[in-house]
Amino acid sequence: QVQLVESGGGLVQAGGSLRLSCAASGSIFIFNAMGWYRQAPGKQRELVAQVTRGDSTEYADSVKGRFTISRDIVKNTMYLQMNNMKPEDTAVYSCYGKGWYDSWGQGTQVTVSS
Repeated sequence: QVQLVESGGGLVQAGGSLRLSCAASGSIFIFNAMGWYRQAPGKQRELVAQVTRGDSTEYADSVKGRFTISRDIVKNTMYLQMNNMKPEDTAVYSCYGKGWYDSWGQGTQVTVSS
């Protein structure tokens, strides 16, 4: 199975930017869709953004206009560019791929200070 590994999390001040990466151990073309979830302490898991094999994208209302999801099929990597970040973006971000089977990354912590 193709495994996914996130990187790029960390601490950033409000208004700042981070870029998360989700590197796959094999071709990401096997996935019909890939995306990012996040979960903050005491809150339900939230779908942040998703991109399909046909490059259709969708975003949570809370991140529209600030976050951008993209894929590099040559590098087998998915990205989440996060701009104008807010303290409420603080969460563990996990990437996933859905297709014949689902794969999940281990998660990366993102903390936005006010």
